[in-house]
Amino acid sequence: LKMQCGTQFTSKMEGMLGDLAVGSDQKTEFENRIKQLKNETKESSKLDFSVQVLTTGFWPTYKSPEVALPQKMSKCMEVYKDWHDNKYAKRKLTWIFSLGTANVKATFGKKTYDFMVTSLQAVALNVFNEGVTLSFEELKQTLNLEEDILKPLMHSLSCGKYKVINKLPANNKINPTDSFTANKDFSSKMKRVRIPMASLDASHNTKRVEEDRSIAIEAAIVRIMKTRKTLAHQQLIAEVLSQLAFFKPNPRVIKRRIEALIEREYLERNTDQGNAYNYLA
Repeated sequence: LKMQCGTQFTSKMEGMLGDLAVGSDQKTEFENRIKQLKNETKESSKLDFSVQVLTTGFWPTYKSPEVALPQKMSKCMEVYKDWHDNKYAKRKLTWIFSLGTANVKATFGKKTYDFMVTSLQAVALNVFNEGVTLSFEELKQTLNLEEDILKPLMHSLSCGKYKVINKLPANNKINPTDSFTANKDFSSKMKRVRIPMASLDASHNTKRVEEDRSIAIEAAIVRIMKTRKTLAHQQLIAEVLSQLAFFKPNPRVIKRRIEALIEREYLERNTDQGNAYNYLA
């Protein structure tokens, strides 16, 4: 792919793979640091905590709600930040809670379950740990979340297949007038229960789709021109449309991507043929 399309088209993918490789080593180092701290402080914590660091620019952008975390989770983050800042002084950490996952041990009556949830779901479940009943507005204040974040969050816990939270009134829509409490009668045949949650990012983000398509169009242009070396404008448009028939790009958009590649010196205008392009190796 790198040979066909050039480094610009694979740099982000290489960065992602690099983050994952480095993250494995960082995880081991941080686990050793946690063991050292526990030995020094004689503290016994039942909370396991690990972090995957992603480099801004390589990965898509995601919503990052500033949720009010339980004290133990905040403490874990502080310990990791101190370790990370000491090791990478020039890097800044930004926490993306919407991508985090958690395993929560929950007891209902005599049965114990392992809930596989997102970090946001884990924080919400912790609020109901003492059997309290909270209104939607009280939850907003307690968790410090906006309505558009809290609605899908509570829907996943009270309206999905596994209703670990009871909602009043009992229906499948979250309203600002609803109230919530832990479902004491929750029961499942499975000990490990995965509770899915809808993505907080719009599934059809027009801007992101346009960006992805622009990259695909440029990659197609480079592939064609690398093979043909010189090509007339209409022939290039036709070949791009043929290769990208699965979403049929607008010829005007293709022309804009050609102009962008000329600016970045992937292509140049043919001086002998006014309406043709040369590939620049």
